[in-house]
Amino acid sequence: MSSSVLYDAPGPKARVRNRIYTVAGSLAVLGLVAFTLYRMNAKGQLEPEVWNIFNNAGVRTSIRDGVLTTLKVFAVAGVLSLVLGLLLAVARLSEHKAVSWLATGFIELFRAIPLLITIYALWVLFLTYKSDLGVIGDNTAFWALVIGLTVYNGCVQAEVIRAGVNAVPRGQVEAAYAIGLRKSQVMTMLLLPQAVRSMLPTMISQLVVTLKDTSLGYIITYDELLFAARTMANNIIVNGENPITAVVIVVGAIYVALCLALAGLATWIEKRGRRAKTGIAVAAATEPALAEAAD
Repeated sequence: MSSSVLYDAPGPKARVRNRIYTVAGSLAVLGLVAFTLYRMNAKGQLEPEVWNIFNNAGVRTSIRDGVLTTLKVFAVAGVLSLVLGLLLAVARLSEHKAVSWLATGFIELFRAIPLLITIYALWVLFLTYKSDLGVIGDNTAFWALVIGLTVYNGCVQAEVIRAGVNAVPRGQVEAAYAIGLRKSQVMTMLLLPQAVRSMLPTMISQLVVTLKDTSLGYIITYDELLFAARTMANNIIVNGENPITAVVIVVGAIYVALCLALAGLATWIEKRGRRAKTGIAVAAATEPALAEAAD
């Protein structure tokens, strides 16, 4: 008997087959992990002195500074990408054809261009006109990375918000116009609040992508976490070799922890939104009023 419209409950043979696949897959994963550890041990990557470099104060300071600069870029680019995404979504939904076409062209252009090319092009542009750009000219790598992340992720966020607006039932829009609301009021009071609330998990998931993409800053020599890790791995020598594997594992674990923390925030916000009390409260019942006796 089917347990769902889209899924049939497995029979006895299917359950046995699924168990076999599960055991085989688990053994394959364990075998891969064991082989990796064996090769690392054979190459001397598991020696205590290799991992002892993380007890050095200078190494810990470099990692800390790399994390802070990464979070700094992410904070600025994340906020700006949300603002840009909101503006682009509203512009693309505009009934003015020129505004809508301009926003559509901007979104499709920067979604199609690889982010790395955008960041590198901005870096070269800022370096070329460094003397004319004032504040940006003094922090070319930082602003090239921030603006590149903002433009690309803002375009993606715009499409997410637009999808949320289009998902609002048309009847609500018609009802809003029927009671005399203007277009701007319908957008700001009806469409955008519902769109942002429904698409919030997707928007925060895109922020996770923004956080990971900060690692592209190492291409333009911005001193974020990956660049700091690369510098450490190239400058430290243990047992005649650079501890690249150990540094990559530690830095990778830091990136995973940061992304999991942001994903956990998304889950918390989503659950809190479900528990939020919205709408008009129902009045409490009262005792019926007694009819006055007629004179």
